[in-house]
Amino acid sequence: MKKTIWFDMDGTLASLYDVKDWLLKLEAHDPSPYIEARPIHNMSRLARYLNKVRKLGYKIGIISWLSKVSTPDYDKEVINAKKEWLNKHLNSVDWDKIIITDYGTPKSNFIMGTDDILFDDELSNRLEWFGVAYEPKDIFEVLKTLQC
Repeated sequence: MKKTIWFDMDGTLASLYDVKDWLLKLEAHDPSPYIEARPIHNMSRLARYLNKVRKLGYKIGIISWLSKVSTPDYDKEVINAKKEWLNKHLNSVDWDKIIITDYGTPKSNFIMGTDDILFDDELSNRLEWFGVAYEPKDIFEVLKTLQC
């Protein structure tokens, strides 16, 4: 069985922290920063790479956190906003799993195999991951290596 390649969203795929007043908006239960965030990478190129590794048998998924300031209704809005962002920027990608979970949940809880790969901007998430974890800057290099 091939490994799963997981991606964080905020700070890894989406430039959430560059959205003006992002924290104030999230604290006010405004999900717009999750929709407005610009892509960090060339999404056309990323989609091509992801579709190529899927054809080779790899699974691909998203593991992202909900807002730290949370209510059940706001959580639904955040989930919808993040899925809308993915659909807008990576609509040609057929994700095997999209997990949007409570803020702070160890991402390693969702590992499907010990050799799963995680791309995440937060060092603590990379350190607690049981598989191999990389910074966002390594995405294209790693995906290119997997295609060989």
